[in-house]
Amino acid sequence: MMTNGTNEQPVHDIEAMRQRGVPDHVGVIMDGNGRWAKQRDLPRTDGHTRGEEALFDAVEGALEVGLEWMTVYAFSTENWKRPPSEVAFIMWFNRDLLLRRADELDAREVRVRFIGRQKRPIPKSLLKIMDETERRTAHHRRLTLQIAFNYGGRAELVDAARALAEDVKAGRLQPGRVNEKSISSRLYSPDAPDVDLLVRTSGERRLSNFMLWEAAYAELVFDDVLWPDFRRTHLFDAIEEFQKRTRRFGAV
Repeated sequence: MMTNGTNEQPVHDIEAMRQRGVPDHVGVIMDGNGRWAKQRDLPRTDGHTRGEEALFDAVEGALEVGLEWMTVYAFSTENWKRPPSEVAFIMWFNRDLLLRRADELDAREVRVRFIGRQKRPIPKSLLKIMDETERRTAHHRRLTLQIAFNYGGRAELVDAARALAEDVKAGRLQPGRVNEKSISSRLYSPDAPDVDLLVRTSGERRLSNFMLWEAAYAELVFDDVLWPDFRRTHLFDAIEEFQKRTRRFGAV
């Protein structure tokens, strides 16, 4: 990282980062919306609203540095336990966000995918817009933006196990052929590469049930910044940290 001589803000050499090799897949746990709002005596929902700017600046940064896959944790299977008013706000906010941003994502050649249990209690109107956004952007390959919505890593593995059990019962798969490949092929996004870099904001240091299978060998970077204040420079910092590490995958 470099700094300029005037405002001491980080200036990243994007071309050098590209040449060193960027991760195939970055996962982001977008944490800290509620705390950001609380620090400012604002409703928690204001933190979610401000998080939109952070997300799309991160997307711009991903495009700038040449990432091909990025998965963001938008709403977990456990988040239904939050106050009903906050849950309802998140549902309608995400619907409106897609309506506002679909043109922008399409113009930037971003393929949008949703991973998770795409069924009730997600409102039908939101499910419809999610499906329309996926179909509209399905042909793009510049960046695949996966939005983990009503997602849980354990739920994903349970769903994969159920699919395996059904295939074994129907005779489509022999029990002896159950292996890592057969499990991976039944995950929500089987063509996605494993997560190389997982970034979590807000200073918390845990996975919170996010991409447990796919992030088995991910490099973990924890950033103290609260999500609404996250910008592409934070993403670049995490990528540069990733590039400094040696990955052995269990070997010497």
